[in-house]
Amino acid sequence: MLAAIGGGWLQHESQVARTPPGVDVANVGDLRPDLALTGLDGKLHHLSEFHAQRVLINFWASWCVPCLAEMPTLNTAQHNFADQGAIVLGIAMDDPEHVHSFLSAHPVDYPILLGRLDSPSTSLRLGDTDEVLPFSVLLDAHGRIVAMRRGPLEPSQLGKWLSPGTAP
Repeated sequence: MLAAIGGGWLQHESQVARTPPGVDVANVGDLRPDLALTGLDGKLHHLSEFHAQRVLINFWASWCVPCLAEMPTLNTAQHNFADQGAIVLGIAMDDPEHVHSFLSAHPVDYPILLGRLDSPSTSLRLGDTDEVLPFSVLLDAHGRIVAMRRGPLEPSQLGKWLSPGTAP
């Protein structure tokens, strides 16, 4: 038991050590920061624009093989749950030219915003302390973070996350 507590403390401390001073990192239970990010349309969008619906934020990059493998499943989830008050929101942690090029060949039917790569990155601000991709964050209709996941989401997990009235 003592080893588990010590391991948890060390993991927490190593995450804090990687976070730049003065940067708030969101956790489960927190209200999401109202970050402003550029969309593929070139306009600035705030995360608060997606208020009053369940939002699955998925961080990805064109060079991330697991991210690209996950995108068709996310696209299907967008179609299956959009009429139930849920939305998938992709945040590309990549060079904008690579994002546009990839999406022109492999379009998706959910909004994509461009994340900030400089420190503190957008994914770090939303809880991805290891800055690994893919990384997903689930927001409830009030903008509270209810779940986070490193790695690809399975279709069954997407269903649990996006279905109204179910806990992640």
